[in-house]
Amino acid sequence: MPSMDDLVRLLTLEQIEVNLFRGDSPKEERQRIFGGQVVAQALSAAYRTVESHICHSLQSYFIRPGDPTIPVLYQVERSRDGKSFATRRVIAIQHGEQIFNMACSFQIPEQGYEHQSPMPETIPPETAQNYVDAWIKSEPEENTRWLRELPFDMAAIDPVNVAKPTVKPPHQQVWLRARGNAGDDVAINQCLLAYSSDYSLLGTALRPHGVSWQSGVQTASLDHIIWFHRPTNYSTWHLYVQDSPSASGARGFNRGAIYRQDGVLVASTAQEGLIRKR
Repeated sequence: MPSMDDLVRLLTLEQIEVNLFRGDSPKEERQRIFGGQVVAQALSAAYRTVESHICHSLQSYFIRPGDPTIPVLYQVERSRDGKSFATRRVIAIQHGEQIFNMACSFQIPEQGYEHQSPMPETIPPETAQNYVDAWIKSEPEENTRWLRELPFDMAAIDPVNVAKPTVKPPHQQVWLRARGNAGDDVAINQCLLAYSSDYSLLGTALRPHGVSWQSGVQTASLDHIIWFHRPTNYSTWHLYVQDSPSASGARGFNRGAIYRQDGVLVASTAQEGLIRKR
């Protein structure tokens, strides 16, 4: 897993032709590319084709597992450029086949009516369990090597022991923040949020069944949706409130709300993932 500086470089794609970009993966022992990385790189590619617009939503589908040993090509289709809104479609390609596609919409910033759901009561991140440290202590070093240079701090409230899971309610709260300051650039902060939004969301659907991805369950993200409500600096703590209202047909449905520590709702997420008994 890349450090913060490496992650920013990972999201700074190489342009190889008009509307065509290339992204690499970190040098780590993974069988497939982390889904959050593909979402973030695709968003970064789309941002390279707009000027004053800000992304307000994206909807994406994971089609095939990504190969971390070769680059990913991101082809951007400029679907529409309007006075207020711009729409892009991004296709991620490896080995001549689509592995992922995304539709995203951008808007010129403007003022309007505002309201939001309040942030639920919680405990501060300083007293929550450091998710990474707890995982490292409970697992062999070869299983957690990729966690040791994680570019995000994660502090979980009532976390699951993935090695020995027990039944828990189908909801959870996780504090997240980038370990380095990426400044106030809206695009890079949205990419960082998109990257980290895939860490724990799918696991929410596993909690009421007392299983984890290490206990005989095949898991994979099938789709991923993000609505960006307000700009934020992702180097500050954000509370990721997640719940899973349904699981059926070997799929788990999950929802998330991402709040800044001062209670401001900055983004909402939704994801359906494969949760198949082996």
